[in-house]
Amino acid sequence: MDKLIPDPPVPPLHLDIAADVNAERVIDSYLNPKPAQPDKKPPPEQLFTVVEDVDAESLLANLSETLASANAMAGDLAFDLEDSRRHVALGLQQLIELGQLLANRALDVIDPR
Repeated sequence: MDKLIPDPPVPPLHLDIAADVNAERVIDSYLNPKPAQPDKKPPPEQLFTVVEDVDAESLLANLSETLASANAMAGDLAFDLEDSRRHVALGLQQLIELGQLLANRALDVIDPR
């Protein structure tokens, strides 16, 4: 007996492979999404940048060293000044010292030794 509806034609093999590749790509985009790439170019007014993949301990260690240097420079400057200017420089030195204490404490929290 003849069928009223004929069998659909068999698709060529290259179309099946292309469909499989497309399906795999779509599934990967949902199951394994790639992180969005932020715009790598800094704004023109930003002169300095920090390397992207630096760990927090290294950042805090460098911050602590930078604050120690600023503290020494502010201390040297304070003793070359007089009166109210000296008080301002000593106040700046104290703020730098407080920042250094915070950075050192953060380092201790990250890597207690």
